[in-house]
Amino acid sequence: MSDPASLHYTAEHEWIAVDGDIATVGITPYAADQLGDVVYVDLPAAGAAVASGAVVGEIESTKSVGELFAPIDGEVVESNQAVVEDPSLVNRDPFGEGWMIRVRFSALPELLTAEQYAAITA
Repeated sequence: MSDPASLHYTAEHEWIAVDGDIATVGITPYAADQLGDVVYVDLPAAGAAVASGAVVGEIESTKSVGELFAPIDGEVVESNQAVVEDPSLVNRDPFGEGWMIRVRFSALPELLTAEQYAAITA
């Protein structure tokens, strides 16, 4: 499980964990709660180019359909197939097994801190 205080965040409710030039991206518990029970996840394939702010995936729940936005420019190096096979991981463990994609990037854009993100969801 990632430490929520050490992560970066977007206003679109994604979290980003950085390890070298690889960013692991998922949605926050707040986003998962707003969606309700997640029943379907569609993610880009490894090798796909992603652009910051662009829709790169779809998250369907019993209440609505949400979009996964790329928080950075780069190339998808891995999609979490466990989430595709068991979408409920998004609700059960959004900071851990419920991660969505890993992206190789060259520059990290300005992102929110945990405190800044908490202020927009309060």
